[in-house]
Amino acid sequence: MSSPEDSFATPRVAAGALFVASDGRVLLVHPTYKDTWDLPGGYVERGESPAAACRREVLEELGIDRAPLSLAAIDWAPHEREGDKLLFIFDCGLLGVDEERIRLDGSEIDRWDWVDAGNFDQLLIPRLARRIRSVTNRGSTPTVYLENGIPMEIESSVR
Repeated sequence: MSSPEDSFATPRVAAGALFVASDGRVLLVHPTYKDTWDLPGGYVERGESPAAACRREVLEELGIDRAPLSLAAIDWAPHEREGDKLLFIFDCGLLGVDEERIRLDGSEIDRWDWVDAGNFDQLLIPRLARRIRSVTNRGSTPTVYLENGIPMEIESSVR
């Protein structure tokens, strides 16, 4: 017998860190287990908040302890094999002197680089390229809601 809870979404939740240089380039990492680049970040563990996961992943992947400054985007991104996903992108500010402290472990992440938006399509999966462009082009909007990396208009009028 099924219960109403059986129809509730149980998405995988991930958190990513957005570092944008003063010239607009974005810090990307190259995971050893795939051919494309990514934002620093990863899946949220059971009982962990997305912000805490972002901080943990930045420490694990880059070797620096950096708390997120603000939420930049939430992206609902269903995946045909992995099911529903909710992806939180946190603005982690400028790196400053922390850039000199980056230490990769070499087992999960083997490279990092500052990447111009013009190179996103060559290095990233299309959905991630759209997501990063949407976030970096959000202007004065503090947080954007995305579906598959595409900004969605949320009706603001009260009915």
